[in-house]
Amino acid sequence: MELFDTHTHLYLTEFDVDGGGDKAVERAVGAGVTHMVFPNVDLASIEPMRLLASRYKDNVYCAMGLHPTEVNEAWRDTLDEVLSNLDRDNDVAVGEIGMDLYWDKTYEDQQMQVFERQIEVAADCGLPVIIHCREALDQTLEVLQGAPAVDAVFHSFGGTIADVERVRRVGDYMFGINGIVTFKNSKLKEVLPVIGLDRLMLETDSPYLAPVPKRGRRNESAFMVYTAECVAGILDIDTKAVAEMTTANAVKFFRL
Repeated sequence: MELFDTHTHLYLTEFDVDGGGDKAVERAVGAGVTHMVFPNVDLASIEPMRLLASRYKDNVYCAMGLHPTEVNEAWRDTLDEVLSNLDRDNDVAVGEIGMDLYWDKTYEDQQMQVFERQIEVAADCGLPVIIHCREALDQTLEVLQGAPAVDAVFHSFGGTIADVERVRRVGDYMFGINGIVTFKNSKLKEVLPVIGLDRLMLETDSPYLAPVPKRGRRNESAFMVYTAECVAGILDIDTKAVAEMTTANAVKFFRL
């Protein structure tokens, strides 16, 4: 059984202990998570992301983008520099991009401009986008409606059935499911059957959102097996079928 972690940040400093990102990648592969996508965050994350990925070319792919929480007064220059690092021939997506109004709404307008610009670049390159949306579904959908059409995944999705329906009125997008689905009070147990396995991809968002029974620990890609098992239980199918379908979805989405 092979799994595909479509969103993991094993290159971040949280992995600078116990063998670093290399050991985390190796633990993932050993657990059956044989393919991973590293989405970029900001200017400082580009080099460590590229270096770690370069050592595991058979297992790791990169996406390039500017995370919405990194948008500030210098956003134009930062965005230009991030996009100058986009490898149109080898990067598999533009991401992680989108809207985040959970921590701060100061740069809401600028986040929307940055998001739209990166969608335009993705469309020009023929690449899908990885969307971060936190407390900003209205703004995210507004940008998507006004931007060029692209394939997209709503990463770390934890919304309601009503949210799924709103997203689908804008586009036929994918939904990235991670450890949130294993949490006791997660709404996703009712939502997953509405989304359907053909529109699901699995992820970890490591080092965040570790699934039960690892909740509270630093997350890593190897833990995605627990998420796959939980999804299988909710959909009443075996874990192998979940692995096969979500991996096939990821391969198709990222044009691999």
